Amino acid sequence: MRVRKLEQQLSHAVGRRVTAAARVVEARIGLTTAGIGVVGLVAAVFLLARSLSNLGLFMLTYGGVVVVALAYLLARRKLAITTERSDLPSRVRAGQPVTVTLRLTTRKSLSTVIIEERLHERLGSSVKVPVAALSAGEAVVHDYSFTPSLRGVYEVGPLIATWSDPFGLTRRTVVLSKATKLIVHPRTETAQDRVLSREWEDPPVRPPITKPWPSGFEFYGLRDYVSGDDPRRIVWRATARTLDLETGVGRYLVRESEQGITDRVTVLLDTDRGAHSPGDPSETFETAVKVAASVATKHVKDGFTVTMFSNSEQLHRPIRSQRDSIRLLDHLAELTTGNDRLVNGLERILRNPRRDTHMMVITPYLDAQTTARLKLLQDRGISIIIVLVQWEDSDPLTQHRAGQLGCSVVEVSAATPLGGAFRHMVGQGVR
Repeated sequence: MRVRKLEQQLSHAVGRRVTAAARVVEARIGLTTAGIGVVGLVAAVFLLARSLSNLGLFMLTYGGVVVVALAYLLARRKLAITTERSDLPSRVRAGQPVTVTLRLTTRKSLSTVIIEERLHERLGSSVKVPVAALSAGEAVVHDYSFTPSLRGVYEVGPLIATWSDPFGLTRRTVVLSKATKLIVHPRTETAQDRVLSREWEDPPVRPPITKPWPSGFEFYGLRDYVSGDDPRRIVWRATARTLDLETGVGRYLVRESEQGITDRVTVLLDTDRGAHSPGDPSETFETAVKVAASVATKHVKDGFTVTMFSNSEQLHRPIRSQRDSIRLLDHLAELTTGNDRLVNGLERILRNPRRDTHMMVITPYLDAQTTARLKLLQDRGISIIIVLVQWEDSDPLTQHRAGQLGCSVVEVSAATPLGGAFRHMVGQGVR
């Protein structure tokens, strides 16, 4: 039984190699599998004719050569085709459908041609449009759509035409339209991780240097209007309740929110290949990128300054505008794992003298060295949130080390909605 199984595996391996070799020959000289078979047969008959000195076999050989040459010439005809591909968006997000329209016009009669739009496997299957017959001046319009399954930088195309001779011995491929670059941004979800001043009200832990953001996000209460307040913050419904109908006197009440401790956010994304789950793509790494993209876009939208690091470098200069956030997503689209450890990224941040920042570390694994560096950052008064990306082989000591630091911890996985996970963290940390 085992011998038979090995024989089947060997035969499959040989078959794959033969198929790959046939594709290489077809790409270089244009001969199909049938054409290769005919050429081999002609060569064998020629050797047999020489050994037997048989004129009839020589004539058969010459006939085979003429057939192959005629087939090759018939397949060399030029196509008078004009192709148009609809404009593609330069950037889309993972999971966003994209619709493409192909329009082909011919100046001469055309038949038995296959038009193919080649796509990356993560964009979908390549699109083939067989054209049985097309008269001069006529056009063919074909719509297709694809949905990127994963972030990355891909190419749509090239658009090629393939046709063969009537005997099927040769095949020719011509590029009709070049490939178009497409950037697929990572998915983003709503994730609110803002650390508020209430978390830092009591000693002994208080940031030595803070730059409070003037308008927080959590409702604190109502107070009387004072000179200098923005009139748009007046709550007219609450003001109406204080109005005395007899005297016409009332109190203007203003909505007040809790202040944040800073308007600067630093995101450190762990890109250590050894820390993440295996596979291509890595489940934990893709989840970590999604968290980083979600947090960055949310903070930029709220008006904060965001700086993002990987283990080896700063991905982008500090950003505060929507245009810069798009460029940051471009970097995240092509980000890959490497050999640098998380502790290297933390040491780079430790060399930064700024302390008025809120920091988020996104990682699936914490070791003793990394925990020690995080403790040093905490001692400087930096607010830290640790996002632990969980998977089936997560190290249980990672949760223990994160808990010992005493900072806010968020546990996420590939199937966890980020909004719920971060709301749970904020509830634990603030209330």
